Amino acid sequence: VRDLFEQGRKNAPCIIFIDELDAVGRTRGAGYGGGHDEREQTLNQMLVEMDGFETKDGVIILAATNRPDVLDPALLRPGRFDRQVVVAMPDIREREAILRIHASKIPLDESVDLKRFARATPGMSGADLANLVNEAALFAAQKDNPTVESQDFEEARDKLLMGVARKSMVMPEKDRRMTAVHESGHALLHYHLKNADPLHKVTIIPRGQALGLAISLPEYDSYSRTRGWLRDRICINFGGYVAEKLVYGETTTGTKVDLQQATEIARKMTTQYGMSDDLGVVTYGKEDEPIFVGKEIARHKEYSENTANNIDSAVKRILDEARQEAERIITAHRKELDCLTEALLERETLDDGDIRELFASGNASKTDHGTEEK
Repeated sequence: VRDLFEQGRKNAPCIIFIDELDAVGRTRGAGYGGGHDEREQTLNQMLVEMDGFETKDGVIILAATNRPDVLDPALLRPGRFDRQVVVAMPDIREREAILRIHASKIPLDESVDLKRFARATPGMSGADLANLVNEAALFAAQKDNPTVESQDFEEARDKLLMGVARKSMVMPEKDRRMTAVHESGHALLHYHLKNADPLHKVTIIPRGQALGLAISLPEYDSYSRTRGWLRDRICINFGGYVAEKLVYGETTTGTKVDLQQATEIARKMTTQYGMSDDLGVVTYGKEDEPIFVGKEIARHKEYSENTANNIDSAVKRILDEARQEAERIITAHRKELDCLTEALLERETLDDGDIRELFASGNASKTDHGTEEK
């Protein structure tokens, strides 16, 4: 660090840029795990060097991190890194502009609507979008197509969202049908819950570590979530569990991740968002904190055992209510569940348009569509 800043002074005017600042600028242990390791010595030297600079020295110090929450407060005080520029994830207009920049480097088919793909990629970074265009170009090259078409972008997006398809994996027919029932349960609830995001695609083609997936995409970028959306999200997580129980009378290990996600949302509703009727508008504990060696030794509980039990009861109540709602909807629309299951077994992948066409064809019961559940 001393050499770095010395070089900066010798080459002034210049810019010193420190990437991944959190690697050396993480909050010091405050006595929990000892304060004499190499990282803390490096941080201390950096603070000393930054205090030694003046405006007239002609050296500008910049740094970048994607974990500003873990930086030592001493780094952020006036005279050091006191000006912060937040580079957030791109919104829909910015995603479209980024896609156009990268798409200008490939032979793009005229039918490709980049605005539609910008809407369908919420939460993606600039690097993700660049990867999307590259993957689409690879899919087109594999087909020996002269241009990159919309279907190539669809396949590339599915790969990024859902993982690489394991089409060579051979599943026993019993497991394949169970997976179809499970995913149909998730998919069906998207059409009967008023706060649910629109379904994008449901598939029983194994991707990544999953045997099947039901993917939803929001209609627009959301920066906060309502209680109703969180409740319906938990309900959708229970879709596979409820469908398996309804059809087979028992459930499989495939519900593990769904139940973990549902429990995590319910616990945050209870302890962080003040959305529990039982506990009221209050928060308990702190959100996930970075882990420091030895810090757990000195940490004390922020609420009593009785409150912890009340939190567990409130979480269970939210989960039970969501599961009961999923049971009510799926039981009432059993014909639609069976129809979706058979269609998935036949075609393996269905998108939103396919499912709406399936329902409109009369092959599935349309009772209650158009009500508040939709």
